[in-house]
Amino acid sequence: MPLDDPTKIVAVTTADKVFEQMQRAIVEGEILAGSKISEPELAKQYQVSRSTLREALNRLEKCHLIERKANVGSRVVQCTTQGLLDLYFVREALEGMACRQAAENMSDAEIVDMKAMLNQHATSQALKDGVAYYQEEGDLDFHYKVILGSHNAQLIQLICGQLYHLVRMYRCQFGMHSPRASRAFSEHAQIIEAISDRDGELAEMLMRRHIAASRKNIETKIARQLAAELKTGTTPVQGEQ
Repeated sequence: MPLDDPTKIVAVTTADKVFEQMQRAIVEGEILAGSKISEPELAKQYQVSRSTLREALNRLEKCHLIERKANVGSRVVQCTTQGLLDLYFVREALEGMACRQAAENMSDAEIVDMKAMLNQHATSQALKDGVAYYQEEGDLDFHYKVILGSHNAQLIQLICGQLYHLVRMYRCQFGMHSPRASRAFSEHAQIIEAISDRDGELAEMLMRRHIAASRKNIETKIARQLAAELKTGTTPVQGEQ
């Protein structure tokens, strides 16, 4: 039986709605990585009280999307090479484990749904052109569906409840628009076939390799961005100063 998804919380209060709007803006880069949080400006922008805004900011901090430092204030988390390495090594281990358990625990109906989702992804023109593989949050996200398919409450809470949006921040801003797009899609297809065959060992190995390749791709893009900014004399990647 599928378990509850901690990323799907119905926005009821004003703070819920501000949290969701800011979360999406940070993940997709509308609010820049490393930028300083101005409570007066944000309260005015979202037309909410400072107390309501702070409630939303507290939740963003728990999602690891903003960080607070004494005598400095709050900032959006910085996309750094070290942050990428730390996050993706953890992700490789946890999602590999989730993939193994998905091969054991996913229902046949869930597997059929996963394959239908990949068929839907294949219709994207950007993916056909091999330039981008953008996946919407939640039910249209391959990794998200695999994690839920593990049916392991602890893994779901760790990955979806604590790390999911930080992972998406790196993926959206550095990983989805990539010449690796076609290869990434093929790797997804291989993983779901291993899950369908109930081969947990192979599924875990393929997932770990897939995430490692993604990490290397993003690491290269961050390094190139930093080099370009240093060459042109613009501000370096936040956190690399």
